[in-house]
Amino acid sequence: MVACETIVGEWFLWACPFLYSLGYPMVFLINLIGSASIFIPVPGFAILFFMPLLGFDPWLLAIFGAAGATIGEITSYALGIGGRKIAEKGKKQKLHEKVLRKKTLIDRAKQWSEKRGIFPVIILFAATPLPFDVIGILTGFIDYDIKKFLLATFIGRLILFSLLAWSGLFGMEWLLENFGSGF
Repeated sequence: MVACETIVGEWFLWACPFLYSLGYPMVFLINLIGSASIFIPVPGFAILFFMPLLGFDPWLLAIFGAAGATIGEITSYALGIGGRKIAEKGKKQKLHEKVLRKKTLIDRAKQWSEKRGIFPVIILFAATPLPFDVIGILTGFIDYDIKKFLLATFIGRLILFSLLAWSGLFGMEWLLENFGSGF
């Protein structure tokens, strides 16, 4: 492996002992926090990109990162459940006409997901840097099975994080080989 100093420069050298000491649990925790914070992601992608260069296994990094991100996405799912309960309460009390109109849109989304299946959509959004919190909120709102949601989220995040970890390892090594340690 390439030495830490040549990878990221001296400005990042202070973080190397910290990364080494916490390793895989830190990847889990950073991705859990990043996914749990709705619409404000913590940069867990950078950790997954650089840690293979420090000698960590890209597959284990992807698994720990995907597990943390999957558990963190429960917050967006729970937000969707809360929104559904508010909408149902508004429907019963007939207080908010706007909520009722949005409820019919959600009913259509639920029917579409039951007819065509939302499982691959969840995987697609989780496997890309698309705004996944929206999918989490939607699945909670339409009362999609949480086990299926978590499984699809884990699969998608595992794909994304595997690509990040492996491209960090091979991409940075390629850059260093072709452009020298001055890069």
